[in-house]
Amino acid sequence: MTDMPPVQDEHPSLEPALTGHALIAAQVRQLDGSPGVYRMLNAASEVLYVGKARNLKARVSNYARQSGHSGRIARMIQETTAMMFLTTRTEVEALLLEQNLIKQLKPRYNVLMRDDKSFPNILITSDHPYPQIGKHRGKRSQKGHYYGPFASAGAVNRTLNQLQRVFLLRTCTDAVFSSRTRPCLLYQIKRCAGPCTGMVSDTDYADLVHDARRFLEGRTTTVQSDLAKAMSEAAEAMEYERAAALRDRISALTSVQQVQGINPRSVPEADVIALHLEGGQACVQVFFIRANQSWGNRDFYPRTGAGAEEPEILQAFIAQFYDNKEPPRLILMSHQVEDPDLLGQLLTDRAGRKVEIAVPQRGEKAELVENAARNARESLGRRLAETTAQSKLLAGLAEAFGLETPPKRIEIYDNSHIMGTNAVGGMVVAGPDGLMKGEYRKFNIKGADLTPGDDFGMMKEVLTRRFERLIKDDPDRETGAWPDLLLIDGGAGQVSAVAEVLAGLGVDDVPFIGVAKGIDRDQGKEEFHRVGQPVKALQRNDPVLYFVQRLRDEAHRFAIGAHRAKRAKAVSATPLDDIPGIGAARKRALLAHFGSAKAVSRAGLPDLTAVEGISEAMAKIIHDFFNPG
Repeated sequence: MTDMPPVQDEHPSLEPALTGHALIAAQVRQLDGSPGVYRMLNAASEVLYVGKARNLKARVSNYARQSGHSGRIARMIQETTAMMFLTTRTEVEALLLEQNLIKQLKPRYNVLMRDDKSFPNILITSDHPYPQIGKHRGKRSQKGHYYGPFASAGAVNRTLNQLQRVFLLRTCTDAVFSSRTRPCLLYQIKRCAGPCTGMVSDTDYADLVHDARRFLEGRTTTVQSDLAKAMSEAAEAMEYERAAALRDRISALTSVQQVQGINPRSVPEADVIALHLEGGQACVQVFFIRANQSWGNRDFYPRTGAGAEEPEILQAFIAQFYDNKEPPRLILMSHQVEDPDLLGQLLTDRAGRKVEIAVPQRGEKAELVENAARNARESLGRRLAETTAQSKLLAGLAEAFGLETPPKRIEIYDNSHIMGTNAVGGMVVAGPDGLMKGEYRKFNIKGADLTPGDDFGMMKEVLTRRFERLIKDDPDRETGAWPDLLLIDGGAGQVSAVAEVLAGLGVDDVPFIGVAKGIDRDQGKEEFHRVGQPVKALQRNDPVLYFVQRLRDEAHRFAIGAHRAKRAKAVSATPLDDIPGIGAARKRALLAHFGSAKAVSRAGLPDLTAVEGISEAMAKIIHDFFNPG
């Protein structure tokens, strides 16, 4: 939000001795009727709540009343020791600023969306004579036609797999396309028309692209009738091989339509958003309807702000959900939001076109919402059951190892390498809600003085880097990023290495346990090592043992995956990677032109300048790199 100078500067409470209702009443006397945003702070200067108002004086005065508040609001008022204000020109600007501050500050009493990832799309490019179809995630910077969003990468991959069978569009990169001399395997198995080697004419391939776009835009009936007509004509002309190929494409198209699931007739484009609230926890289910087809669904579990109700939760979720996503023309909701007109205006401004929000009461739209609400209810039920089981496991872990309280954040570490090469450290995280995959981290082992294969030295480096960053970024431990327990894949040696690192950094209150395979390296005979305590073992049928095994195995899986990715990257590396100014595009161009890095090293200046994107200056840099002096 640019060019929005505040009419009133931010300022803390002028009555530091006052708290709660008295403090708020004193603040009201200093406010006017401007729109804006207010913040409520506690004695530790932590932001408890961020709110917006059409009229700051009227809105804040509601908190000054002594009664009539919900338990959540009453607790918030009681904790308030200071307030801050910022005025805006319009209420829409206030709503936008409120959501930005909520995302940045994460106040305890606000509703907060926990998952803010982008969604994948299907992209048909338009900057190449033979357009490519593929998956795209992130900013829409590439020229082409985008179709989505899809609920997950899996949904996109399944749809792409079926579309390849129907429309035979290429999925290879431009560099691979330009370097082909004979058709690839996809052409052999009838998943590509083979434009790279002239197996299809320009006109026929353009028709395939046109049909694919029509299908993704929802005009499936036209596409299917055209294919049926072409199959009939081929059969009459006794072109039986072509007719059989068209028959297979029609069959694949029918399969695609079945995969799409619920295909509403009267809703060409919408997001269906349903909320289920139970026991202070919420689940929001989002279904994506595009081109009269269901493109999947995702469930979200927003933090409910210590007891917020449906209208507030849904409004906050929708405002935050579309912060970095383009809203559709229609949003169908299970509950009415607090201020539908304001929310609709915010989404309209973001999309640059009219966005309608509605709570349907009957008909097909209401059925879509009911289906989403049922999924939200069932998803939350499963999550509550899993959370209860997880809480019991965490409590059992605390009891088994003498921890003061059940851990809320467990960090599990493992290293992976082959004889010390491409060494990677992996950290996975678990808590009351299970594995926290967004918190996983990998560490490329950098220690130049490490002996190859020195697992203890590698663990020291990983833990040193991890806790040095924690001490720097969160010395007061306010963000919840500090672990309550460390699990280390290893025995006494690894535990000693961890103890040395933590002692050197002055961290003496984070417990850690080494998990060793035990006798004969047999799963179920794990031994647990702790500093200054005897080795401990758990009963084979103990649920806590199975829990620790799963955590250890997840860390092992993650570390091995990171190691393999690093090793694969090293295998594909070439001397071109070390030349200043040579990025991915120029590297592809050089390899496509010369065939290998060795051939590039032997090329003369005239040959290098003949490559697209290589100027005379860049050609000289490349030539001098391979021919020093």
